[in-house]
Amino acid sequence: MPVKKNGKKRKYDEIRPAGNNEKGTSISRRAETVEKREEFGHWEMDTVVGKKGTKQVLLVLTERKTRYEIVRKIKSKSQYCVVKELDKIERKMGAKKFRETFKTITCDNGVEFLDMDAMEKSYYNKVMKRTKVYYCHPYNACERGSNENANKLIRRWIPKGSHISKFTDKYIQDLQDWINTYPRKIFDYLSSQEYKELVLVS
Repeated sequence: MPVKKNGKKRKYDEIRPAGNNEKGTSISRRAETVEKREEFGHWEMDTVVGKKGTKQVLLVLTERKTRYEIVRKIKSKSQYCVVKELDKIERKMGAKKFRETFKTITCDNGVEFLDMDAMEKSYYNKVMKRTKVYYCHPYNACERGSNENANKLIRRWIPKGSHISKFTDKYIQDLQDWINTYPRKIFDYLSSQEYKELVLVS
């Protein structure tokens, strides 16, 4: 079964602000509509690492309202590879569709996410933003709760200590499809894929 929740939420004003990421926009400035999951298009982002000493990691994006998941294998846990993968997604979707789909992205203060400007700028037009990036407070993974729960589902397929490079793109795609198509009690047993389709047509 998916990870059991304890029902508790930490308030942002009870957490000390980030002191090591002065350029980043704090999650405390994120709109209340994002916190309440009132619309589609607000994502949480993280990386899932493999065996210590190996380079390849998974870039994981979780949509807050529908819990829809995007999982991509990237060459290393670096700012360059994260931005390159976001560029790749934007090129595939198109600039307008990307802006509509990724209204905001919330991540932690990991070194791979510190190039806020590059993550926000459109691949097609460097003076135009494609999304807005927010940063969690340090040591508070609970502020990306949906993302953390999704990562635990990923670990069913890719246990800790695994060499991520050994998993094929098809395997990663199958993993993503499994997460997006299993029934969820929170959505009256619709899958994230089904709920996403319902939300987008309503």
